[in-house]
Amino acid sequence: MSKQIDPTVFVIDDDDAVRGALELLLKSVRLRVETFASAADFLARFDPEDPGCVLLDIRMAGMSGLELYEDLRRRHAIIPIIFITGHGDVDMAVQAMKDGAADFIQKPFHDQTLLDRIQKSLEIDSDNRKLLAQKQKISDRILQLTPRETEVMDLIVDGRPNKVVAHDLGISERTVEIHRARVMKKLGATSLAHLVRMCIRARK
Repeated sequence: MSKQIDPTVFVIDDDDAVRGALELLLKSVRLRVETFASAADFLARFDPEDPGCVLLDIRMAGMSGLELYEDLRRRHAIIPIIFITGHGDVDMAVQAMKDGAADFIQKPFHDQTLLDRIQKSLEIDSDNRKLLAQKQKISDRILQLTPRETEVMDLIVDGRPNKVVAHDLGISERTVEIHRARVMKKLGATSLAHLVRMCIRARK
């Protein structure tokens, strides 16, 4: 579960002037910001639990923005990435978006356009983290089920009636009803449809 802290905009650019200008802009609208001169510096600091988004120059000395993005993908990081691109980098940025990057913005850009893109990315990150927290909560509850309760749940979620579940597991229909009620209670499901949705979410 993510830490209860305000989201941070992580600015990664090897140009001192650009980093400074972006930091001033973001602080002027009361956004938390941390700046890094290289991808390596960011990775040394990176904590996947920290909410926010990354504002990333696509071309940098050492590890490029694209290489950093690939590294974060391998780590299954969910933090949204906004690429800052020059005119010749647009094709690369478009491909990165097809691969899952949140957005890109081309230099030169208007401050408000950038702030709008950042706000959208922060909202995406917040929604993603809420979904992950819900998924983890459901997964934790499923782990509290007994092996038999898990078997009953799996068959019920698969759409089988109590009578069929009883036959498949070699137990009485009344026993199935008892296990089913316990599953619903432990998972906090209010209906069969709710139980199905919870299981689908936990297993995505």
